Amino acid sequence: MEWLGRSNIDFTHAPTTRTIKSRGKSQVVTDSSQKSLDEAHQDVNLLKIVKDATPPCQLNPLLFNGHVQTMWTATKPHGPSVYYRRRIFTADLKEYEGTFAVDFVVPPHDDEDDSISFPRTVKFTEKQWKAVDAGSNDDKPMLVILHGLSGGSHEVYLRHCIQPFIEQGNWEICVINARGCAGTKITSGVLYNARATWDVRQVVKWIRKTFPNRPVFGLGFSLGANMLTNYCGEEGPNCELKAAVVCSNPFNLEISSKILQSSWIGKEVYLRVMGGSMRALAQNHKDDLAKNTGLDMEKLVSVKYLHEFDELVQCPSWGYPTVYSYYRDASSTDAVLSIRIPFLAVHAVDDPIAVKEAIPYEEFRQNPDTILLTTSMGGHLCWFESGGSRWYTKPVYNFLNHMAFETDLESVKPSKDPETTGSNDRGTRYVPMRRNLFMPHEAA
Repeated sequence: MEWLGRSNIDFTHAPTTRTIKSRGKSQVVTDSSQKSLDEAHQDVNLLKIVKDATPPCQLNPLLFNGHVQTMWTATKPHGPSVYYRRRIFTADLKEYEGTFAVDFVVPPHDDEDDSISFPRTVKFTEKQWKAVDAGSNDDKPMLVILHGLSGGSHEVYLRHCIQPFIEQGNWEICVINARGCAGTKITSGVLYNARATWDVRQVVKWIRKTFPNRPVFGLGFSLGANMLTNYCGEEGPNCELKAAVVCSNPFNLEISSKILQSSWIGKEVYLRVMGGSMRALAQNHKDDLAKNTGLDMEKLVSVKYLHEFDELVQCPSWGYPTVYSYYRDASSTDAVLSIRIPFLAVHAVDDPIAVKEAIPYEEFRQNPDTILLTTSMGGHLCWFESGGSRWYTKPVYNFLNHMAFETDLESVKPSKDPETTGSNDRGTRYVPMRRNLFMPHEAA
């Protein structure tokens, strides 16, 4: 029962979730007993790890539903200060030509960069980047982050979530800014969309090559959560991440869009605000878009709603006949079935944007590598507690910290065969993802 901000917590999962080996210690001593090395190397159920990482959810009682929680972000809370240095990457595949920016978390600095309009963010000097690109043999965990729609590394929900990792001091962190976001230029006709996994794939490969001993983890928010879920599903048993967490994933974009369009507040508040943010992004890149694409710029810079923007951009860019065919293709619902790494999704069922009707409960029940953590309240990327802190940062930090430092990472490998990690309740195998994205060279 909800009372004065106390949110109910539920976990959706397969009948038997995968087991993960704990990191062994030479000796574990208590007042009454000693445990052997073999006992210290015990197998731990993924569900238990998630439950142990999840504290009670006590939210601000004045923010009593998902709409109020979500709209509270309009007060523009400052959030913690995070410092970055930026590097521009060039796509390594012709099909995805263009550039994108990756912001790396660094110690506080007083440097300024007139070419970047966001505070505390400056470019690497060539000398500094050479030192990074030369690589390292350290084994610090690396967290790769994907932001939400039209956002970037500067977003307050993102900074709140990574602040505990920064304070701990044992993590390396980078944020992949979607093309054209966070003050970056658009340099080709290949734009980002809800299933644009190519840039994250390139960055993960670069990290594994440059820092071969660093375990890599993923964290995604909202649209970035959908992209990260798709990435994990596309990689399947070849995924280079040790674990991943997604927050407020819209999952089924067609359902989410149609439900938002069916109500006044959904259409005139949320879809209009999101459409406005994308319209502003297009306006900021009007010249680059006109140069690199054949988009109708006159219509694009006057669009009202998000689904109208997607129809004007995604359909001509990728060959989709309708905006809903794009939404179906880009949705990450089916990707859940193909994930083969420890995977946690955190979601509030009163989320007014990533609506509860789009949550793929059945898919999570079929995959023993995945856990869906839902709360009865919290809104979209909010979960505001009294005092302004955000609850969801706690299970995210606790889970990833446990995976990085308390598990035997050598044993955390993608599942090759679903039968080795448990079976679903229907006794059937999991189907691989099937995608119908039209690539530029195929559509030509």
